[in-house]
Amino acid sequence: MISIQNLSVEFGSVPLLDSINFVINKRDRIALVGRNGAGKSTMLKIIAGLQSPTGGTVAQPTDVTIGYLPQQMRLTDDCSLREEVRKAFSHVFELDRLIDELNQQLAERTDYDSPSYQDLIDRLTLKTEARAMLQSENYEAQAEKTLLGLGFVRSDFDRPTSEFSGGWRMRIEIAKLLLQAPDVLLLDEPTNHLDIESIQWLEQFLKNRNGALVLVSHDRAFIDNVTNRTIEIELGHIYDYQVSYSHFVELRRERIEQQRRAYENQQKLIHDTEQFIERFRYQATKAVQVQSRIKQLERLERIEVDEVDTRHLHLRFPPAPRSGDYPVIADELRKDYGALNVFDHVTFTIKRGEKVAFVGKNGAGKSTLVKCIMGEIPFEGMLTIGHNVKVGYFAQNQAQLLDEDITVYDTIDYAAVGEVRSRINDLLGAFMFGGKASEKKVRVLSGGEKSRLAMIKLLLAPVNLLILDEPTNHLDMRTKDILKQALQEFDGTLIVVSHDRYFLDGLVSKVYEFGDHRVREHLCGIYEFLEKKKLQSLQQLEVSSQGSQPVKTESDGQPSTGRQSYLEQKERERERKQAERRVKQLEERITELEEQIADIERQLAEGNATDPDIYNRHAQLNAQLQQAMQQWEDAL
Repeated sequence: MISIQNLSVEFGSVPLLDSINFVINKRDRIALVGRNGAGKSTMLKIIAGLQSPTGGTVAQPTDVTIGYLPQQMRLTDDCSLREEVRKAFSHVFELDRLIDELNQQLAERTDYDSPSYQDLIDRLTLKTEARAMLQSENYEAQAEKTLLGLGFVRSDFDRPTSEFSGGWRMRIEIAKLLLQAPDVLLLDEPTNHLDIESIQWLEQFLKNRNGALVLVSHDRAFIDNVTNRTIEIELGHIYDYQVSYSHFVELRRERIEQQRRAYENQQKLIHDTEQFIERFRYQATKAVQVQSRIKQLERLERIEVDEVDTRHLHLRFPPAPRSGDYPVIADELRKDYGALNVFDHVTFTIKRGEKVAFVGKNGAGKSTLVKCIMGEIPFEGMLTIGHNVKVGYFAQNQAQLLDEDITVYDTIDYAAVGEVRSRINDLLGAFMFGGKASEKKVRVLSGGEKSRLAMIKLLLAPVNLLILDEPTNHLDMRTKDILKQALQEFDGTLIVVSHDRYFLDGLVSKVYEFGDHRVREHLCGIYEFLEKKKLQSLQQLEVSSQGSQPVKTESDGQPSTGRQSYLEQKERERERKQAERRVKQLEERITELEEQIADIERQLAEGNATDPDIYNRHAQLNAQLQQAMQQWEDAL
């Protein structure tokens, strides 16, 4: 559908993308991954037609529509939420206007046999068919359903867009884009401003929509649940895998390892052959063998290990000074903004060494409570910070608070005190700002680089209570993994506000849920909490349905399942067992294909391949493996 051919991008004389080639097919759901600054956002802008490449082309049919959501955008504030979202259907309204205009012209014409009259009929037919394909008769209902899914409530629909925060205005743009239903959807970090429930809604929407998707996201759980193909940008090149991200990580590791083994084996073969040639070069009895070995080396196709960005973030928090047993105690907290109550009757205790998560819808009070703990805003009730508590705070807009007119080095130099000043270069190097990177002005840094720079400030002094408000926004997945590991090893107390399920999994052991002006404590990890929430939702649905219609009961007063319910249950059980058998068969097939491929690659690496058709066989097996993997994913 869209073909990217020999695409190259340079900034100055520095290559960012080098001769990139790939095709976006009609049903592809692609995760575009790579380090911060690798060129992911640039690639999306080029596909969207907003930026021109240095070289190469992007070819697409003229009737293909593309929708693009950038990380940051300028929004207008001249109407209500409902009116703004209606703009998504402007192409439908324009088509309706043209159809009405053509119908009016036909009604006024009497030259039925003229070529121009026939041309008018053809134009009307074409427009009518195009209108029928849009299927947008009930656009108001579509708009409401999308807005509710993204977390808005009906009372928001007539509010001016100027009243919404930046995160909520980003949701408005997401809603408009989804309602336009383009053939190709390009999303650059769509989850940065969404809460967990809205992310789960967006997941389901994207999984069920038709058309292609190219997604840049650092939310691993989100891209795993949405995408079926992974394209990695690494040092200007791409690596294309027809699998989800988690499987890609494993395959990528195996590919690099196989290349290294094959490279080492080939280097040993080359070394041994060169030694043989050098040893017997001048012996007449060995002349034929020497010439044969020389030709063998000349014909040998040299194995290369794919170049990998080996820069690595080194992150370890200083040892935490011992604090009191209870770093944070809240008792009957209440916070109002004018007539708006954010939360009330909030009571909880966080013990020393606990790692807890604040989760809930945007606007439910997570960041507000953090600001209360930090003493930044007034509140009602009692909030006690324990003995000897030293707080390290990463605000949601921490990266935006940096002075953009100074260098990376000066940013840390101005903030550092004491002996830390003597190891600023080491600290910057550990955060991948070594060498000339420390001389960059802050304004030229990517979002992820600014977040890393802001994170360094947390390491300038030992703390025993870390409060992180959305610390992973704009961080690439490798950096997030390193941050998560460092936080797991941190021996102080942690409060983290985040919507990233994968990041929170295994990090926190207690979840505080914000909603309905309350804060509820859950003594479990994030996925247990989400499972519990799904069950609660189902129970609420069941209660509401029971309230709207009578429930049949048996003579003992218990609800009656009935024969129909029993048969449905049996049918579901049969389908489940069939699906499990199908998954098992495909897993066995995948294992068999992987073993055959590994055997061929072992022969190639050892130089024992004699069958001239071995490369075709290798390609066929890989194609069969990709097909089996796709079938396996569909069967799960």
